[in-house]
Order: sequence, then structure tokens, then C-alpha cells
Amino acid sequence: MGPASTTGEPRLDGLILVVEDDPLILDFLCEILQEEGFVVQPQASADAASAYLEQHSSEVCLLLTDITMPGKLNGADLANQFGDRWPDKPIMIMSGFETPKSSGVRHQVSFIKKPWALGQLLDCVQSALKPRSPL
Repeated sequence: MGPASTTGEPRLDGLILVVEDDPLILDFLCEILQEEGFVVQPQASADAASAYLEQHSSEVCLLLTDITMPGKLNGADLANQFGDRWPDKPIMIMSGFETPKSSGVRHQVSFIKKPWALGQLLDCVQSALKPRSPL
């Protein structure tokens, strides 16, 4: 494989906002995605991610969030805020306990159940980032 990173060909026009309260999973997710050539922005809570979006929403091209998190907002709240404000940006949700439906997510999202396999996760990210065909 050639050195893809030096050609100035980023995989995405923007970054993936990764929101997960477990520091091990957060590190792992960011590492995997960076190895795939994505730019990531880790946030350890939906509250922190929401604050980050206030400043940097234009740079974010995908929200990848866990549902169950401590704090004022959980991942479902974050996904709803994100989808309300940036309806054209994709959202990907992962959870071991909830589903987007059970947690009250109102938007079309990609969902992956924990524990996920690496290939599943990357497939899900890839498909979330494909331009959505108009219904």
C-alpha cells in the first residue's frame, strides 16, 4: 500500500466527531478511524460534544455517538440536536443497550450494536458517509 496520507488526499472533507464516555473505547475508535485516514475529534460526553459543535460545526461531517452517557445530554439528545440543525450531515449511533428508536432519536441514523467487530464498524462509517439518495 502506498503512503496515502502524504498525497494530501484526506478521506473526508471534514472530521468525524466521536462521542463516547468510556475512554478505552473512545481511544480505540479514534485510533481505528485515524488508521483509515479519517480526521477525528474525540469528546467524552454529549455535553462536551454539543459545546464543541457550537464552535466547529462546519468542520464536522459525521457524528458518531454512543447513546448512554453521563451528563445533561445523552447521545440520543445529541443526535436530535445535530439532526435538527444540520439535517444534511450523517449520524451514526452505537449502543449495547438501546436502539435509536428506544432512546427517542427522531432522525434517520446508521446504527451499530455493541460490541461491534472492526469490519462492521468501518462498513457502517463508510455507508453513513455515502451521499444519501433522495427519497
